[in-house]
Amino acid sequence: MTQTTTAHDPSTTPADFDDLGRLMSLMTGDEKHGPAATSTLDALWVLYDRVLRVTPATADDPDRDRFLLSKGHGPMAYYAVLAAKGFFPESLLPGFGGYESPLGHHPDRVLVPGAEIGSGSLGHGLPLGVGTALGLRAQGHTDSRVWVLIGDAELDEGSNHEAIAYAGPAGLSALHALVIDNQSATHGWPGGIASRFEAAGWSTATVDGRDHDALYAAYTEPHPGRPHVVVAVVHPKEHTGEPKAA
Repeated sequence: MTQTTTAHDPSTTPADFDDLGRLMSLMTGDEKHGPAATSTLDALWVLYDRVLRVTPATADDPDRDRFLLSKGHGPMAYYAVLAAKGFFPESLLPGFGGYESPLGHHPDRVLVPGAEIGSGSLGHGLPLGVGTALGLRAQGHTDSRVWVLIGDAELDEGSNHEAIAYAGPAGLSALHALVIDNQSATHGWPGGIASRFEAAGWSTATVDGRDHDALYAAYTEPHPGRPHVVVAVVHPKEHTGEPKAA
């Protein structure tokens, strides 16, 4: 398959939050993980609309902010937001999951304009975020920030706990985690999800994952010398017999 370019498509008109429902509806199929996608929609929009310093024109700029979707098994909201922001034309959305489409059920960084990593296997994104933050620091890109979106069930994976335990003492202030809490974790979190990060020296905030102003305030909270996590609480996922996934 020919690689999709990351250059801005001038025929693409940036949309706004009210357009996301329509954009999401263009993606169909039996394996679309709808609840996993819709739980992230508000958090993703506020991040791309008001916080992240990256656009289609700066997607290859070494000083850009990086966004890593660890929760890659539910990429529909991510694709809708990228289309709304002009990273690729919305005409690609109806082909979601198709053989000829660059928009797979898990994002592929080689094929999806704006995607920083290929993702979907739970527990990989935060360790990759730690490595990215370390690499940027080593290269002197001190203004670039790294955001990683994970699901609460991904915290069942030990790789995340190693990343959490390392990032705090390492003082990775460029690193930000965004945890979507729809109560999918197998074992739950006595004391709340934020308590695990606090114990490792992170700055934390827990907010309503549908409140855009609260999300923005949490995203932009100062945290000098420490990584920062925002826990976005949304309506619990309804389980209908399928295995739990973040």
